[in-house]
Amino acid sequence: MGSLWRAALGMSENSTNYDGVEFWSNPERTGWLTKQGEYIKTWRRRWFVLKQGKLFWFKDSAVTRTSRPRGVIPVATCLTVKGAEDILNKPNAFELSTRSDTMYFIADSEKEKEDWINSIGRSIVQHSRSVTDSEIVDYDNNSAKR
Repeated sequence: MGSLWRAALGMSENSTNYDGVEFWSNPERTGWLTKQGEYIKTWRRRWFVLKQGKLFWFKDSAVTRTSRPRGVIPVATCLTVKGAEDILNKPNAFELSTRSDTMYFIADSEKEKEDWINSIGRSIVQHSRSVTDSEIVDYDNNSAKR
């Protein structure tokens, strides 16, 4: 789980560069989630903000231009987001996974959980590297389309 956490936490420590994302203004989704810590597996309630392919978290919900995220996850690095009640034995749990790491979250309700899964899933699709027209190979003509 180290690399996802390093990516998430590395950007928040002594950094004010969030790739130009104004997390305080018009986010795609916000809300309280309970997040499991990386090393000490305690659960902490945090305010989450999803905007422009980044999932930020804060200690409180009063997010302004001067707020500093406790962490941020670039969702383009994530492969899946799905329910995790069976893994954690906790209601409204879900997980966010990369090739090597998984982070766990608990929403306040089933609806909140589904809304977060759907929003993060859409963001993963929108911000993942997509195939461009120049990379499409036309096997009938044995050439790349331009």
